Amino acid sequence: LAPNEHQKLFTNLFYNDALILKELGGLHHRVGDIKNINELINVCEEAQADIVFHLAAQPLVQQSYIDPLDTWMVNVQGSLHLLEALKHSINKKTAVVIITTDKVYKNNNWDFGYRETDSLGGHDPYSASKAAAEIAIASWRSSFCGTEKGQTSQLLISTARAGNVVGGGDWSPNRIFPDVVRAIQNKESIQLRNPNSSRPWQHVLEPLSGYLQLAEKMFRYGDQYCQAYNFGPDIKSCRSVKDLTEEILTHCHGSWIDASSNAPHEAARLHLNSDKSFNHLGWQPRWSFEKTIEATINWYLKAYNGHNVVQCCMHDISDFVSPS
Repeated sequence: LAPNEHQKLFTNLFYNDALILKELGGLHHRVGDIKNINELINVCEEAQADIVFHLAAQPLVQQSYIDPLDTWMVNVQGSLHLLEALKHSINKKTAVVIITTDKVYKNNNWDFGYRETDSLGGHDPYSASKAAAEIAIASWRSSFCGTEKGQTSQLLISTARAGNVVGGGDWSPNRIFPDVVRAIQNKESIQLRNPNSSRPWQHVLEPLSGYLQLAEKMFRYGDQYCQAYNFGPDIKSCRSVKDLTEEILTHCHGSWIDASSNAPHEAARLHLNSDKSFNHLGWQPRWSFEKTIEATINWYLKAYNGHNVVQCCMHDISDFVSPS
């Protein structure tokens, strides 16, 4: 499909009246810029939310090389803008889950998974900005959350670090799944930037379920859960980009080739240890690597064949939450 058709499919996920009015029963929606703190304060004052999920970000490694300053501004300053806005406008207990990334860790290309206590770092601007956000959020929480003078006991703040998520509805450039799907649909060769790089692939519903569990725990039981948590897949789902592409191709026809070696630096190996989330929250991944890829490629194939994308999402959610 042409780019505008991709955008049309994407917007159906959110701007579809059937989703807003029928599936969810109504939704208040505001579009704004997280770099505008005054606008954030107004929104937070209006909402008086019990739970806040912060996912606004510049999320692409490649884009962070193109515009590093905006990446840092959105990912670090934007997160602090939200916390400052909440501090000044919330008059009730509010649990805040801030989503960062698995790339916040100083990458040593270890064979074992990174734990929440491992050192933070980042080579590319995206990873570094997210690591910096983690440090800034922890500092903000220590400085302004509590019962001392100048602090608030109303805000409960945690951070969530998820693995490489895939799932239907992602049309972003320079992401492996939408890039592969576009190439297959256009009957083009699949360009892989770093085919041998290993990543912890997981369906987007996996970490989303973890975020919900974390928010509930914080809201119910307080600041003992105001920490960082990893949400990564089973070790068997840590596969190379090449493995991922070949698994996709088992469900549809296509071909792939390696990309140029001139691609900007990205970590070669990455794996999360999610024992803390299992022990503290009772969270664990549900879907295997194969199930994850099957569900994701089926979503895209259905979308390209004219299926209602909202119903495609609802089908995946029902499949995910149903007993195995």
